[in-house]
Amino acid sequence: MKTILLLFCSIQSTLDFQSMDASGTDQIIVHKTTDFTPTGDGKSQYWEKVPWTNIRQRSHLNTGMETKIKALYSDKGVYFLFHCQDTELNASFNKDGERLWLEDVFEIFIWPDPSQEIYFEYELSPLNYELPLMVIKFDGELHRWQVWYFEDRRKIIHKTTVQGGPKETNANILSWMGEIFIPFETLYPMSQKKPTPGTHWKANFTRMDYQNNKSIHWSWQELPNSFHEINKFGTILFQ
Repeated sequence: MKTILLLFCSIQSTLDFQSMDASGTDQIIVHKTTDFTPTGDGKSQYWEKVPWTNIRQRSHLNTGMETKIKALYSDKGVYFLFHCQDTELNASFNKDGERLWLEDVFEIFIWPDPSQEIYFEYELSPLNYELPLMVIKFDGELHRWQVWYFEDRRKIIHKTTVQGGPKETNANILSWMGEIFIPFETLYPMSQKKPTPGTHWKANFTRMDYQNNKSIHWSWQELPNSFHEINKFGTILFQ
């Protein structure tokens, strides 16, 4: 009887995990994983049971392009997988550290310690170029710093793939995806400790896309004035 009960609980836990969907809420539950290598296409077995969270389109709703994200974490860092429907790759920057937000881009904002207004912004373009920033709010003003020297233990792993067309500027496509691994070492000193089950971080996920001389934006939590309204961020809960 005890064996049957344990088996039932295990099956029920798996079903609950598969059915979770944080769309329209202000919290994402992030489950533990063993480490794996991001490939940019989300085909790793570790993503299979993780539900998608929809990132809401906030402007030019007639275009209707879906954006969604998944998250996991390990002893070493946090993983993100995102998928963006699109029709054209408006991305031309060809090196890291550029002003990627001026073209098609996906952005991750992580605020591990809300007691201090220091947080991490990470941008990734469809062409797989990155912009990592430490952002400090001081006297109501934003100060951005790109200060990391990426030793292996702090190096962010990122890969992108494109569906329905080539990965090149102005290509006609169906969608693009990105997979990111951010080591906890990279977030120090913004995060003094590695998350453990029950740890809460504030976070948000946003996207910019450019079509026909107009900019379209998405955000998990609605930020009507700026993507940097950190007090309106949602929560990621580590389990």
